[in-house]
Amino acid sequence: MGSEMRVIVHLPLLFLCFLLFPGWASSAQPPFACDASHPLTNSFGFCKTSVPISHRVEDLISRLTIDEKISQLVVKAPAITRLGIPNYNWWSEGLHGIGNVNGGVQFPGDETEYGIYAVQLNGTIRSVTSFPQVILTAASFNPLLWYRIGEAIGTEARGIYNTGQSTGLTFWAPNINIFRDPRWGRGQETPGEDPLVASKYAVVFVRGVQGDTYYGGKSPEGPDHLRASACCKHFTAYDLDSWKNVTRFTFDAKVSLQDLADTFQPPFKSCVEEGHASGIMCSYNMVNGVPTCADYNLLSRTARQKWHFNGYIVSDCDAVALMYTSHHYSKTPEDAVGSSLGAGMDIDCATFLLKHTKSALQQKKLSESDIDRALRNLFSVRMRLGLFNGHPKNLLFGKIRSGQVCSKKHQDLALEAARDGIVLLKNSAKLLPLSPSKTGTLAVIGPNANVTETLLGNYQGLPCKRISPLQGLQNYVKNTQYSSGCDKVACKSLDSIDKAVEIATAADYVVLIMGLDQTEEAEGHDRLDLVLPGQQRTLITRVAKSAKKPVILVLLSGGPVDIAFAKRDPKIGSILWAGYPGEAGGLALADVIFGSHNPGGRLPVTWYPQKYTRIPMTDMRMRSDPASGYPGRTYRFYHGQTVFKFGYGLSYSTYSYEFASVAQNSLFLNKSDLAKTSKPSSTGSSGLYQTELMGVEFCESLKFSAVVAVQNHGDMAGRHPVLLFARGSDLKPGAASKQLVGFESVHLNAGERAEVEFKVKPCDHLSRTDEYGAKVMEGGSHFLLVGDAEYKIDIIG
Repeated sequence: MGSEMRVIVHLPLLFLCFLLFPGWASSAQPPFACDASHPLTNSFGFCKTSVPISHRVEDLISRLTIDEKISQLVVKAPAITRLGIPNYNWWSEGLHGIGNVNGGVQFPGDETEYGIYAVQLNGTIRSVTSFPQVILTAASFNPLLWYRIGEAIGTEARGIYNTGQSTGLTFWAPNINIFRDPRWGRGQETPGEDPLVASKYAVVFVRGVQGDTYYGGKSPEGPDHLRASACCKHFTAYDLDSWKNVTRFTFDAKVSLQDLADTFQPPFKSCVEEGHASGIMCSYNMVNGVPTCADYNLLSRTARQKWHFNGYIVSDCDAVALMYTSHHYSKTPEDAVGSSLGAGMDIDCATFLLKHTKSALQQKKLSESDIDRALRNLFSVRMRLGLFNGHPKNLLFGKIRSGQVCSKKHQDLALEAARDGIVLLKNSAKLLPLSPSKTGTLAVIGPNANVTETLLGNYQGLPCKRISPLQGLQNYVKNTQYSSGCDKVACKSLDSIDKAVEIATAADYVVLIMGLDQTEEAEGHDRLDLVLPGQQRTLITRVAKSAKKPVILVLLSGGPVDIAFAKRDPKIGSILWAGYPGEAGGLALADVIFGSHNPGGRLPVTWYPQKYTRIPMTDMRMRSDPASGYPGRTYRFYHGQTVFKFGYGLSYSTYSYEFASVAQNSLFLNKSDLAKTSKPSSTGSSGLYQTELMGVEFCESLKFSAVVAVQNHGDMAGRHPVLLFARGSDLKPGAASKQLVGFESVHLNAGERAEVEFKVKPCDHLSRTDEYGAKVMEGGSHFLLVGDAEYKIDIIG
């Protein structure tokens, strides 16, 4: 656990750093302020842990010069050596495991600058657990699993920090933007297209990372303490990177109040109010003409005042500069600084504020109080992380060590998550699962068959293990032949197709592993098409035609792919979607194919046909417009053909549902004095009430339980997500065709029956959003739906 120091400037100042942080001279340890053993720091008020954090922060800020204050407003905050405050890197990634980007976390051989000198680490931690990319994890519809992944990431983050291989504990995850358009290159990072799913994912993942309990209880360290800090991004309506001639750096998202209220904002609201995230990132794009990082209504009125956000707000990287250089929203750099800090942003992921804040002050584009407000938020988070409490070993979280990184527990969790996320899309004549003892020979074909990096998706770290799908399948069948079939995922050349056809013809069974990778969909790169790249379809069709039996097609991808041809082809017997399944994906895929695991994943996004790409990505409307032929977006508002629907997924078992009991079948809005005095919505319709005006107390009184019985009729045990939807009897203008109101994952043995209780909140679940962004309830029949079962609820208004 040693470290090598390479001096790059100022030996006297370096000596001072050794004096303030003596451990750095001999071994890697986490940087921290308030070293009780040093006389320069033990008298500072901000070091007194018995004092409330708000008072400690005020003491610290009062000691800073204006230049020192400005220096802390950027992502790589330098040390303030005269106060014993080390440097801090605000940027680390933890999307689906600790990411190896930007130097916030360092692995052996990495080099990072510690303000006035650089360190090259020879640390003990060389890898981290790489969980499935978020879109696949979401397919499990299992919030407890999502929480456990967040918990593991938070634990590994703190273990790396405590080992001295990190200069920050603020992680810029989760990405909870709605996967609005199937072409979006970053859709893979999100929990999918449904606001409820994204909201629940945000809440439990953040709780897991930060150290709170699954149900919302506070960290064992105390209510003001964080194991690591989570940051919900990108706030808001960000779901386009680079499509044709439009980029995220210039895009102005035109979004209605209706769509903001019921699609784009709910995940962020839940992230703040229920997840208690300590960070938010404002996005690159403008929304209705205003850059999000300069939007006072968004950052201050909504997040801080309405949702009571307690944490820091960071810009996406260079977003402040783009207000001036690309959006042309600000006439001068100083205007951009004033707009962003004045709106409530706290820190710049870049150096723009470092260069222009002082001149903005001089030009009176902002006041010093704006800077002080930002510093309160920034230093409060660092103190909540325990970084001003002396050596971290004094904290409960400080006892997390390197042995908890890449632990067997975490690696087993990565395998569990990959298994539970994989979705079975087709299984004609019960081709799957295969029997290892009866398979004989196996042909494994495709550009994604013998890969490991592709399994990780983007924002990946250095995984604990690397096992390709080919290696996973070879664990079951030794007599396996392999051919890539085409050069790469782009599949521009079929030079290897003859070999692929040859081994497919000879084999008893064929597995084709196709799909996408980061060259086809990634940050900064949206797709133009929904079909498989290049000549992949030709390869699949020719191999399937030559095989003895129907083949098994596996797709690796984040976004949906139009594979209607494979769905129809009788020579393609089974189709599996495996997302980007992480370090254990090769094992998980083989376990599913050979029946060691019963697949139960369900699609968290709609799979559209290729013709959907006629719709511009820039059209932000969620709801359909029959007059113009606009089909709408996501399962809630789309009217058109699908390849596979949201929530679709098969299993090796069959399941049945019934409503075992529902506590209500009629709701009386007109029996309440609150409801009677509530104003109807703007439509003027009688019996149509805004839920906000009905009041929290009345809405709470309407809640009821719905118990769904689910039974496994198969011969295999399996984990099965139960999805409860609601719809109205009449599809009112702007209403969703149906909407998810609850979901739960249950494990059922063969033949087992279980009951799942859902809490139905009519003001949320049986309402719709009007054109002004208000939730409204109205009289009439509504239905709860699960599978083929439905239950009618009458609302009398």
